[in-house]
Amino acid sequence: MQKVFRIFITIFIGLVSFTSLAQDTIRHTTVDSLYREDQFYVGVTYNVPLNMPSGVKTRGLSGGFQFGFVRDMPINKQRNIAVAIGAGLAFDQFGQNLFIGETLNNETIFTVLDKNVDFTQNRFSMALIEAPLEFRWRTSTPSNYKFWRVYTGFRVGYAYWYKATFKQPGNNVNQTKIPEFDPLRLSATLSFGYSTFNFFASYSINPFFKDAVTVDGKAVDFRTLKVGLMFYIL
Repeated sequence: MQKVFRIFITIFIGLVSFTSLAQDTIRHTTVDSLYREDQFYVGVTYNVPLNMPSGVKTRGLSGGFQFGFVRDMPINKQRNIAVAIGAGLAFDQFGQNLFIGETLNNETIFTVLDKNVDFTQNRFSMALIEAPLEFRWRTSTPSNYKFWRVYTGFRVGYAYWYKATFKQPGNNVNQTKIPEFDPLRLSATLSFGYSTFNFFASYSINPFFKDAVTVDGKAVDFRTLKVGLMFYIL
């Protein structure tokens, strides 16, 4: 999955470079007074785990990639205020020292790994289908293709795939069945910026695991704050 993530990053950089050049060199000659900002979006984020048990620290690659399409629906005469709904896919992974495994009785184990445990990789990964809903404000006009924007909203997602991976010399653990994991993902989002590059942030409303505790009784209220760049393609 790390290779897939790197490929996504390479594609993202290529799209940004190509479309930025195109927007600067192509002259738009038609004016549409009933324009909409229907857009494809591509984004990369750094994922920050939140509300983790004491002792949990980020370790290794913790990031995400997302892409999709949103349908813009202006709600005022100037068409600079709108709502939008869409669909997309996202991939996220979290590198940290919270081990997720299971007992011989198929009960989930959550353990905070201390510095005495030698391991090369420990991460939780997931792939989602998402439906973004946004309230949008921008300074666009029918003839202005570079403008300020502020988009705030909500996303409903479903994790159709997930895996906890642990690797150490002579031992690999892959956990793909975690009863405590909640595949329904709810998040609040914010995107703002000018023209091509936009800041993006997303906060998990619901925890990743329901009623999960570590082996020493600490609650695992795992959520995340994702921060990064969003790129919109008209």
